[in-house]
Amino acid sequence: MKEKTVRLTVTGVCAALLAVLSQVQIPLPAGIPVTLQTFAVAFIGYLLGAKWGGTAVLLYLALGAAGLPVFSGFSGGAARLFGVTGGYLLGFLPMAALAGLGARRDRVPALACGACGLAVCHLFGAAQYGLLSGVGVWAAFLTASAPYLLKDAVSVLAAHAFARAVRAALEKSGLRLWN
Repeated sequence: MKEKTVRLTVTGVCAALLAVLSQVQIPLPAGIPVTLQTFAVAFIGYLLGAKWGGTAVLLYLALGAAGLPVFSGFSGGAARLFGVTGGYLLGFLPMAALAGLGARRDRVPALACGACGLAVCHLFGAAQYGLLSGVGVWAAFLTASAPYLLKDAVSVLAAHAFARAVRAALEKSGLRLWN
């Protein structure tokens, strides 16, 4: 029972962490700000694994869809999920799950899982951006994804290292996030 309570608590804390890191932003002309969201999503996946990491991101998305100002720029509402940048938000779910698949693996397979998650997130984002803006998927990728890829790749690397350190510290203190 204690183990499940710890998982639920850490899942909620991770959803809150994602909400906080979503507010750290630098606006860019394309309308998609540079944020720490991709770092947070990858960190959550690597820390909690696919199931609980995905649950934390789903909680974040549900809170935002319900209108709480958890999305970047202290925004919220279901309309954000269906707007031009909503594909990136929706892409956070498979990104967390894929990073989570690498949570208990060696570094190279873990980073490959995170990179796949990042690719899926950018695919969702560019597709929705292209469809809703009318510029096409390739032009949307060049405008809304390509400028962020290096920052996002570094975010995945940093998230993996940070999650391993946090997980090791938690386990040393007697808290195991999974069996």
